Amino acid sequence: MIGSGFGNIFKIPELKKRILYTLGLLIVYRIGVHVPTPGIDTVALKDLFASMEGTIFGIFNMFSGGALEQLSVFALGIMPYISASIILQLLTVVVPHLEQLKKEGEQGRKKITQYTRYGTIVLSIIQGIGISIGLESMASPSGAPIVINPGWGFRIITVLTLTAGTAFIMWLGEQITERGIGNGISLIIFSGIVASMPTAMMNTFRLVSSGEMNIFTLLVLIVLMVGVVGIIVFVEQGHRRIPVQYAKRMVGRRMYGGQSTHLPLKINTSGVIPPIFASSIIMFPATIAGFITIPWIKAIADAIVPGSVFYEVPYVLFIFFFCYFYTAVTFNPTDVAENMKKNGGYIPGIRPGKRTAEYIDKVLTRITLGGAIYISAICVLPSILITQFKIPFYFGGTALLIVVGVAIDTVAQIESHMLTRHYEGFLKTGGIRGRAGR
Repeated sequence: MIGSGFGNIFKIPELKKRILYTLGLLIVYRIGVHVPTPGIDTVALKDLFASMEGTIFGIFNMFSGGALEQLSVFALGIMPYISASIILQLLTVVVPHLEQLKKEGEQGRKKITQYTRYGTIVLSIIQGIGISIGLESMASPSGAPIVINPGWGFRIITVLTLTAGTAFIMWLGEQITERGIGNGISLIIFSGIVASMPTAMMNTFRLVSSGEMNIFTLLVLIVLMVGVVGIIVFVEQGHRRIPVQYAKRMVGRRMYGGQSTHLPLKINTSGVIPPIFASSIIMFPATIAGFITIPWIKAIADAIVPGSVFYEVPYVLFIFFFCYFYTAVTFNPTDVAENMKKNGGYIPGIRPGKRTAEYIDKVLTRITLGGAIYISAICVLPSILITQFKIPFYFGGTALLIVVGVAIDTVAQIESHMLTRHYEGFLKTGGIRGRAGR
């Protein structure tokens, strides 16, 4: 069963080596999170972050594994790399050169990866400059300055430190992908989010022991958590299968084709990109209000707080918009239909070419609606739990989607290693499908 499947991991030397290598690099990352950038009063900075909850810094701090709130050498985290990757994906639609590289296979992918690295460095420098200048004008709620010795010396050191830290994280992610168990960047984000879970659990048990939360509420919360995780696993592995038939064709004296297969369309094609973009936009006024004191901006920021109608409604609308937008950017039904036609494939009852593209687009539009509703429900859940049930920590949202999704992918990667070496996987029947393997 599952226990024997985990026991098989240690029977495969290469897989054991990959897992230990991955754990070693993740430990290096977590150590770097606690190394502060020179010239910062970490106590004053932590007090400042405590007073700026609900801003875009909360998202960045989550993805950096808590490194931003103490401005460590990994303060920028992997967000510049993610931003550069998204920008490159969007540019492939409008830049012919990038679109051509995308179609060139492995060589084109390597070139796009190289451009992504350059973009990561550029974005890191820009963000480093912005953070260093912004911190010089900020102070903690008690009035203590964040920067001990402001000036160009501090700015240059900060930019170099943060850029080098992001470049090192990018290298760690690539090493985990190549020499570890894969999904390097995702595992780094995963480790940062998971690192905050023990603190949340300790706070919850502290509230129960002090009587601020009763046992019944805790049991209901545990059942809810298990149910939500189960729903996420079910939906993230779910897809709509469109049947595809390949016609028989003669090549020389041999007959090829004639087999039936299917085109899998994911329910959640866009992944966690919609809630990340939606949160960034909706929290922008609160972030600006933290730096400047313009009355009307502060009034908007005070109105747009998690749990209020002015926050949740635009948040859901932005999630729907980005679900459809990102799906349209990353999945082109016309290209899929043309490739099927070239290889002699067709959908039974649908004419090849334009009609096939229209049919795929129609199906994709419908399942994207279901995916958008699913993402919205998961992302609104934390606000409901906190405002209605007084839960002392966030449960749900982008963090939970990332944690569960990465866990599924990682287990699928490990299982594929075991099965290719004729070892039993985690489950005797069936298998765990990672998002990349569908």
